[in-house]
Amino acid sequence: MKKLLGSLFAISIAATPALAEPHRYELDPEHTTIAFMVDHLGYADTLGVFLDFAGSFSYDMETQTLTDVEITVNTKSVESFNEARDNHVRNKDFLNVAEFPVMTFTASEGTPSSETAGTIEGELELLGQKHPLKLEVTLNKAANYPFGHSRFTLGISARGTVIRSQYGMNYAVDNGFVGDEVKLIIETEAMRME
Repeated sequence: MKKLLGSLFAISIAATPALAEPHRYELDPEHTTIAFMVDHLGYADTLGVFLDFAGSFSYDMETQTLTDVEITVNTKSVESFNEARDNHVRNKDFLNVAEFPVMTFTASEGTPSSETAGTIEGELELLGQKHPLKLEVTLNKAANYPFGHSRFTLGISARGTVIRSQYGMNYAVDNGFVGDEVKLIIETEAMRME
């Protein structure tokens, strides 16, 4: 049933001339969450978010062609709901926000695996270094927004994993106090630009 609905969705989109071309989309800051989870001492994952960011990409609904992805995050905007921990995460042991105030994800293309899922393979620049980052992406919904800005909007969920020691962020890795693997969580409503 889900596959049938996906196929009908793809057919209906292809039959809509206004959507059969690439369009530029921007992340809606009021309806976007960029978050992470990292293990703490083996007891539980600590959740954090970034509150200041901007992002955009180009996407063709008919061909599922994705290009020109760029998401920029103000590292100082990190928030883990504990002031002392946030101050530590901002210092040289982790994000070193004084020297590296921005981290950026860029990608030139995506690879669809179905009508509503695929991967984006790009690069994350963090702490002055660039390393590959793959995001698993799901298209939840594509429709005109029912109120407010009324723009055509894509609802997207993306997940990825960053190995922080690759970027030289080695604090508490060897003793296992803080996990080396950081799980990325992106939930966004991306609005088509006029």
